Amino acid sequence: MKQTADRLLAGGFVATLFLLSLTFFLLPAGKFSELENRYLQSAPHFTWDDLISKNFANETESYVTDHFPYRADWIWSKSFMEQLRLQQENNGIYNGKDGYLFEKFAEPDYLAVEHYADAVNNFAQKHPDANMTFMLVPTSIGMYPERLPWKAPFYPESDVNDFVADRTQAGNLTFMDGFDILRPHASESIYYRTDHHWTTRGAYYAYVAYAEKMGWKPLGENDFAITDVSDTFLGSYHTRGQFSGVKPDTIQSFVPKNAVHTEAYVADTDSKLDGLYDDSFLQKKDQYSYFLGGVHALMTLKSDLAHADLDKLLIVKDSYAHSFIPFLTQHVKEIHVIDVRYYNGSIGDYMKENGIKEALLLFNTATFVGNGEITKLSN
Repeated sequence: MKQTADRLLAGGFVATLFLLSLTFFLLPAGKFSELENRYLQSAPHFTWDDLISKNFANETESYVTDHFPYRADWIWSKSFMEQLRLQQENNGIYNGKDGYLFEKFAEPDYLAVEHYADAVNNFAQKHPDANMTFMLVPTSIGMYPERLPWKAPFYPESDVNDFVADRTQAGNLTFMDGFDILRPHASESIYYRTDHHWTTRGAYYAYVAYAEKMGWKPLGENDFAITDVSDTFLGSYHTRGQFSGVKPDTIQSFVPKNAVHTEAYVADTDSKLDGLYDDSFLQKKDQYSYFLGGVHALMTLKSDLAHADLDKLLIVKDSYAHSFIPFLTQHVKEIHVIDVRYYNGSIGDYMKENGIKEALLLFNTATFVGNGEITKLSN
């Protein structure tokens, strides 16, 4: 009798694995998770360099995790059970103090981080005729560890930024630490409480710091019409943590009172955008895509400036740049924007073909250490 029960248990286990595997391959691979408010890991491409650097293994693991059958239902079920147990963490999200949600940040693989920092440094060295700036911005957990639940483990993002700064010392490369920029404003609303991005105000302070570094005169707050465009934003941390009773965030726009006309072109879809903001996203789950219309592999912004501080600028970035870039249109005639996660061409060749001599690399710390796509700079 026991032998029969063991066989049934083993058979059921094998059958479950088989069905899950079959479902994994039969279900279409999605591109965007509405629940988590983010783009899913695309199928990894094998190269020997990625195999040696562990990028291929990491991307494969992320792909399987992101496309697990009925992932959204599993996330909701787990969240419901965790809240019944009064847990302050779910799906890698902490339920912190003052209404803040935080994403876990563990000590990264420093061999990988060194590899990524070297990619940035080598990119600068390969283009000595170009001036480059690398801005690395902490996420909210790096800025507000005191708001974490009691005894919640975390690793200081400041240690990562210091490590990267020490390894990006090319002569034509300037490192800007987001901690230095944002710490003086930590008491203000510089991060969304429910999302992984900084707010428009946080992006504004970064713009001021970058403009001053470039020798430009930044616009003051009084030069903008600051408007609340949404008070219903529940971001990626909320959708992953699924904690109840969370207060939505407010999204603000900073529109210059003397705004210039900017034409935005998205190369991915060969289409033009009507301005820097897409109001339609304010009625959707992904409200942060209000800025620049969301994620694009390659886009260009051309502004009608009578007296520009700079003719051309390349920005290699993650989505933190989306609420930051509109500020730069008041200074730069032509901005070329590349999301290294989705752009597969040679960035160096792109710079040469378009005569670009100034570049800004803008990433948040968590994305930088968790995504090997930055090594595409070496292509």
